[in-house]
Parts: sequence; structure tokens; C-alpha cells
Amino acid sequence: MTDFEDLSTPLIADACVRNGVPLRVAPAGVAPITAGQRLAGRVLPARHSGSVDVFLEAFANARPGDVLVVDNGGRTDEACVGDLTVLEAAAAGVAGLVVWGLHRDTPELVGIGVPVFSYGALPAGPVRAGEREPDALVSARFGPHLVGASDLVLADDDGVVFLAESDAPVVLRAARDIRGTEREQARRIAAGETLRDQTDFAGYLARRAADPGYTFRRHLRAVGGAVEE
Repeated sequence: MTDFEDLSTPLIADACVRNGVPLRVAPAGVAPITAGQRLAGRVLPARHSGSVDVFLEAFANARPGDVLVVDNGGRTDEACVGDLTVLEAAAAGVAGLVVWGLHRDTPELVGIGVPVFSYGALPAGPVRAGEREPDALVSARFGPHLVGASDLVLADDDGVVFLAESDAPVVLRAARDIRGTEREQARRIAAGETLRDQTDFAGYLARRAADPGYTFRRHLRAVGGAVEE
């Protein structure tokens, strides 16, 4: 997924909004174990029900660069991923893991270096043995979203975004365009030209006074700004 290596999740999210692509963002709080880690790859789904066997079965069908997306229902009473699972993921060519739940073995995971995103750490592993769901290897829930092998997952310090693979080309182009605009705006601010001047904010206020329905987003599109979508 080298196409996304230089794009952040905020850029991807903004690009989705700009193009009317469904915005599927993981719940707040899912973060990398080690700051600065990034992930981009095809979703390899697995619904956890108390046993590691579902992960091992998923790895048998993994393609290089896939990202294991673990559905543990957002549980905070057990850690469902640890060092052996992550080592096995690396051996299968999996690029990293995104967990709707918790992990453990933090020092070992840091040492392994494979990116792992989760809600955080807990010493206790699963003590339950739940019934496996029929679609355990077909799709995974992540907050309100259902994702599968036709989806991509992108993750960094700001969080996690899911994107249909078919939407990737248009989102990629828009994200790069937004990045270029924002970098130019940042350069101009550093050179002494305020964002208010760049966006003709005074003109916006005057227009809004005459037309209360005139929004800043509409104004930004008119002047070519990229502060928000």
C-alpha cells in the first residue's frame, strides 16, 4: 500500500467527505502501541470469540501486506492479542493488526515492531470460550462499521479509517490535492500571511452578514482553501 504511505488519516477522512465517500472511522481511542506507527493494507477480518484459533486460520489465507482487523466487540475486560499472535502474523506476511479491543505483552510487542493498534493494554487474556460466529473470517465489526476483504484499512497516530478498495483511487487523488493545498497554506502562514487573509475571512464575514446561510465550508470551496471539508 505504498500509495498511502505519505498520506495521513485526516487527509483520507477529508478526501472521503469531499468526494461523498462514506466516512468510516474507528471509535476514538484506538491508537498505536508505539507512537509514529502507520498501517495501510487490505482488511484481513477475524471475529474473536475467546480463542486464538480464529487468528491462526485467518493467517492461512493472508496475502502479503494484509492487516488483521480483530473484532473483539470493543471489550475492555480481556486482552485478545499478545506477542505470539503478532509474531505469527509477521511470519504470515501480515503488515500489522488493528484491534477493536485490548492487547497485552506490551514490551514484547514493542520489541517485535509490527504495528499494533488497540484501545490499550490489559494483563488478563480471555477466560471465556464463546461460540464462533459463522462469518468470523468473512467480516469484522469495528464500532458501527462492518469491514471485509474488499476494504482497506489505514491507521496512524490520529486513528483508523476504513475505505472500500473501489473508492481508493478517487480518495487518493483528493487527499494528495488537499495535502498540497494545506502545505501551501502552512507555508504562507509561516511567511507572515495569516490564514484569515488567505481565505478572505473579512469577505466571508461580510457575505455571511448579508446571507446567514452562507457557510465557511462553502466559502472555502469558492476561494480554494482546505481548512475543513
